[in-house]
Amino acid sequence: MSHTIDTNTIEKAVKMILTAIGEDPDREGLIETPKRIGKMYQEIFSGINKDPKDHIKLFFAENHQEMVIARDIPFYSMCEHHMLPFFGHAHVAYIPNKKITGISKLARIVDTYAKRLQLQERLTTQVAEFMMTEFEPQGVMVVISAEHLCMSMRGVQKAGTQILTSAVRGVFDTDPKTRNEALELIRMRP
Repeated sequence: MSHTIDTNTIEKAVKMILTAIGEDPDREGLIETPKRIGKMYQEIFSGINKDPKDHIKLFFAENHQEMVIARDIPFYSMCEHHMLPFFGHAHVAYIPNKKITGISKLARIVDTYAKRLQLQERLTTQVAEFMMTEFEPQGVMVVISAEHLCMSMRGVQKAGTQILTSAVRGVFDTDPKTRNEALELIRMRP
């Protein structure tokens, strides 16, 4: 699915916001701001209406049924409640059931879902559900840790607070030993 960001409308809206907060959108430092924000929105919302399937290729692997973990995948997203960033790391684990993919594809799946107006809880679930559907693995675990600027710079103003979410599917849900092994590997530091 293709989607084009309407940068002209964004530029007009940003000028209106600048005026509404008491700024002069025509002053030297702000003249190019609406265009910069339009261009920025093209980038940070590039996952809207994109299908993560476009980024994966599955390979068939005959006896590989060992755990695969991509740890500390950095991501940036925008909270849909205040349109402020939240950012952190995603940890994605899966146990193949004959189908594997390139490791970089796990990061691309996270990015595709993160680059849209989002909730951390939804992002975590979307990555897990996508992998369960497309990879048909024995199980998937997704753990996301993020700081939300809507909590850090406004409201309760508690900078540095980490929000943790997890989604466990398949064997990670039914077998505590497997789940604990994945969590230990995620926590392990070199």
